[in-house]
Amino acid sequence: MTMTLPGFNWLEVVYLVATALFILSLKWLSAPTTARRGVLAGEIGMALAIGGTLFERGIIDYQWIAIGLVLGAIIGVPLGLVQMTAVPQRTAISHAFGACCVTLVGTAEFYLRTPNVPKFMMSVLSLEVILGGLTFTGSLMAAGKLQEVKFIPQRPVTYKGQNFVNLATLAVAAGIAVALVLNPGHVILFPIMVGISLLFGVMLIVPIGGADMPTVISLLNSYAGLSAAAMGFVLNSKLLIVAGALDGSSGFILSVIMSKAMNRSFTNVLFGAFGQVQTSAAAAGEARTVRSATPEEAAGILAAANKVVIIPGYGMAVAQAQHKVRELYDALTKKGVDVRFGIHPVAGRMPGHMNVLLAEADIPYDRLLEMDDINSDIPQTDVALVIGANDVTNPAARTDTSSPIYGMPILDVDKARTVMVIKRSMNPGFAGIDNPLYYLDRTLMLFGDAKGFVGDIVRELSGGSQH
Repeated sequence: MTMTLPGFNWLEVVYLVATALFILSLKWLSAPTTARRGVLAGEIGMALAIGGTLFERGIIDYQWIAIGLVLGAIIGVPLGLVQMTAVPQRTAISHAFGACCVTLVGTAEFYLRTPNVPKFMMSVLSLEVILGGLTFTGSLMAAGKLQEVKFIPQRPVTYKGQNFVNLATLAVAAGIAVALVLNPGHVILFPIMVGISLLFGVMLIVPIGGADMPTVISLLNSYAGLSAAAMGFVLNSKLLIVAGALDGSSGFILSVIMSKAMNRSFTNVLFGAFGQVQTSAAAAGEARTVRSATPEEAAGILAAANKVVIIPGYGMAVAQAQHKVRELYDALTKKGVDVRFGIHPVAGRMPGHMNVLLAEADIPYDRLLEMDDINSDIPQTDVALVIGANDVTNPAARTDTSSPIYGMPILDVDKARTVMVIKRSMNPGFAGIDNPLYYLDRTLMLFGDAKGFVGDIVRELSGGSQH
């Protein structure tokens, strides 16, 4: 079935409209005020792309396509209903699905075309399956680390000469690809190349710690997009080339932005093993003490403040405390307290994690300030309330040259007049290091579940005197 008229190709027009919608979707998603429009544009664009493809003249049997659509819906709907805390690993699984598809399509195309595969086509096929394979297993590993699956180590696993072994493995896959380009008839080499790329995906993620996972997720997104673009060349699909290029380039740009936010390079992210457990100074010497406070004491300090900055972190996400934080924002605002939120670019486990959580609780977006915008105001802030954030508030990043996070820009909460930290325990964050912030004279530790503790503070504020 073909949607064509003499001199006019409807399918190309549908693909052109879908491409424009994909581009507009990325544009609109860059601003909170137009984000909903961006999501809708992307959904319509994808519906047009899929619908248009179903009218492709090469399709002679729709039975398996229908089965695939039904199975995809059955799997996709539950994946879309996960809690916000599971969105990072759910995103990684989506990357894995896409990369698996790319690898399978590339494999099928190779065996259908061999041995008469043009050199350019074989080059693109090789790139497609190598990127697809390493993205597939790498994304599964990343999802497993984020989900804290028992048999997958959460901390980085490193050994002497690891970088050399990893790069040598990738070089072998590239060498096999060159051999296949020169002679596609060596069919036995193809599954070896695919197997090595799958192995490399695991080796790529094993030495990476949880603190780098937001950057790794966006980087895997870039790999998935690039492999999809390569598949577009193989299938002669302009739409797939454009969509893959958009996905790949946007993921790469986001990875660059996040690496800059941590003052780190790609090579440091991929090979630096950031997130290893470190021996703290306190463990080596005498134990240090902290000052703790009750919800009543915390409420009194907050009620007496003029300016409060709230710093959310992954602990807030785990406790699903964003709605209680909204109640706290409302209670303090009614008392005349100026409340704002300091958002670190890599807080949580994926880009924009905290922004989405707080927006879900209907906290005004103009109250959410990025790290560079809020840091200059923190010294004039009466109370900095840290909820479940750890590494992004660690002063060691500024002062301790031996620290694995040294040089990473942080939220300067230690410069506030009073610091209050809601935390379950003194356990370190994803970087695996102690936080000197907790031992400062101006810091009060509020031990407990974030949702429950914030709720207790709100109740105290509601029953206390007016500001």
